[in-house]
Amino acid sequence: MDGRRARRQLDQIAEVLRLAGDLGIGLWLRGGWAMDFFLGEVTRDHADIDWFTWSDTAETLAGALLGHGYAPVPGPPPELQLDFAKDGLDSSFTLLTGDAAGQVLVAGGPWAGTAWPEGMLDGAPGRIGTLRCAIVNPRVQIEIKRMMPVWDPALPRRAKDAADIARLEAALGS
Repeated sequence: MDGRRARRQLDQIAEVLRLAGDLGIGLWLRGGWAMDFFLGEVTRDHADIDWFTWSDTAETLAGALLGHGYAPVPGPPPELQLDFAKDGLDSSFTLLTGDAAGQVLVAGGPWAGTAWPEGMLDGAPGRIGTLRCAIVNPRVQIEIKRMMPVWDPALPRRAKDAADIARLEAALGS
């Protein structure tokens, strides 16, 4: 595991949290970093930093990131996800919206309006060292990792997802 890369990614997580916090923008880590913040330690190398954020604040967040040296990276449709790079590290921000009942929904793209799993954003914050961050509920992380290849058959099952599921289930006592 490349500890220098992980340290740089943790520094970027802290920077993005500061920027978003100053603007009152909600962010939740998702994917591998969400698992690590739940477990309280870096468990593996991460290719990127994955986030959820609300679509109605995405433009403001993008402006703040651009103003702090992040460059946009082409990716999925911008109504679904925004991708940025800084200092050779990638961050992606998947956009969310909600309905009148408070259900969290996919904000755009081909699955716009589809509900994310119930309770996705209701988990306790995670922590690595002194850095705290809102994370996707660990039980929902497991569901997402299991279901993503079912929801989108173009996405293969990955060995790292199986390992993440096993780590999360062990930590949850499942």
